[in-house]
Amino acid sequence: MEAAKVAGADPELSQAGLARANALAMLLKDAKITAILTTKFRRTRDTAQPLAKAAGISAVVIDPMDAAGLVDKVKAAAGNVLIVGHTNTVPDAIKALGVTEPVTIGDDEFDNLFVVIRGAKPTLLRLHYR
Repeated sequence: MEAAKVAGADPELSQAGLARANALAMLLKDAKITAILTTKFRRTRDTAQPLAKAAGISAVVIDPMDAAGLVDKVKAAAGNVLIVGHTNTVPDAIKALGVTEPVTIGDDEFDNLFVVIRGAKPTLLRLHYR
């Protein structure tokens, strides 16, 4: 049995997930990403990998439940930050960054890209990539 099929295993990205990871890297190649934050899970790390490689930076694994620590890392970054998370962590990260509008993500949605535009009143732009 493949490791990805074992209950509790940290599964790899599907072929569609790999294609989305590469599409994300292409989309953000000129976005001046200077930091990439991921969770400990393989799929988030693998999603970030093509952009990290193209940008010549290493992704940093963070605790997605530590909203204050996440915000501190974003504020400390010199440029734009990519956070790769999950349906149950991204909305909290967006809220922690000061966006007041509620965000929901379906369990089968894997192509969301949320852009938080910092400022006195942060705003949110929701995009999709494929």
